[in-house]
Amino acid sequence: MPLPDTLYCAQQINIPPKLPDILKNFTKAAIRTQPKDLLQWCSAYFNALAKGECLPVKERLEMNVATQKTDTGLTPGLLKILHKQLSPRETCSKVELQTKWKGLCLPMEQLENLLSLGSFHSEIAWLEFFALGCSALGGTLMSSLKYACEILTNDEEGGPARIPFETFTQLYTYLAHLDGDVPQDHIENFLNSLQPQVAIQDGMIKPVNFIYVDDMATPSSPSRTSRAQE
Repeated sequence: MPLPDTLYCAQQINIPPKLPDILKNFTKAAIRTQPKDLLQWCSAYFNALAKGECLPVKERLEMNVATQKTDTGLTPGLLKILHKQLSPRETCSKVELQTKWKGLCLPMEQLENLLSLGSFHSEIAWLEFFALGCSALGGTLMSSLKYACEILTNDEEGGPARIPFETFTQLYTYLAHLDGDVPQDHIENFLNSLQPQVAIQDGMIKPVNFIYVDDMATPSSPSRTSRAQE
């Protein structure tokens, strides 16, 4: 059946008042995030927008990628998005993590590798997975923790990157135990050695306090957390 010969003019087309702002914000978000699969990311973006959830959008364009492996997928900016989306609860489901991961166009093989390293099942302790995500970015335990501080901090970009010492302790202890090469007494001695600095920083710690201190925390042999980069 042929379509009717209907003519439309500008006056007949009703444009929702919010549409220009929605499209403008979407365009800016796409430019900042630079998704590998635009259509897949669009689906995740508008689905989150419709549900009033945290959008899969980077805070800023990541320009310095020279030190990042192009085949790993995960970047500090993308891990920060995942943290914002999944950290409100202490745990998240494997299905929810897979959905958010896929929405950011990240390789599923990398996710499965991280889940395997952490021996995660249907329910995932978010802070533990976050720690493994940082290990996929950093080459050593200390560099992984530096990434964690930079992602979690409320300080402005380029600032000291402070985080609560309690959070740092959880991340450090989990990754050190996962490595298997850091003795328990060393973990305790290292954390105790940081207490004087933490005490004068209102319970906060920053990378400069630890990044050059813990020589024993970087195992000489391949560790489980270093395999997160593979």
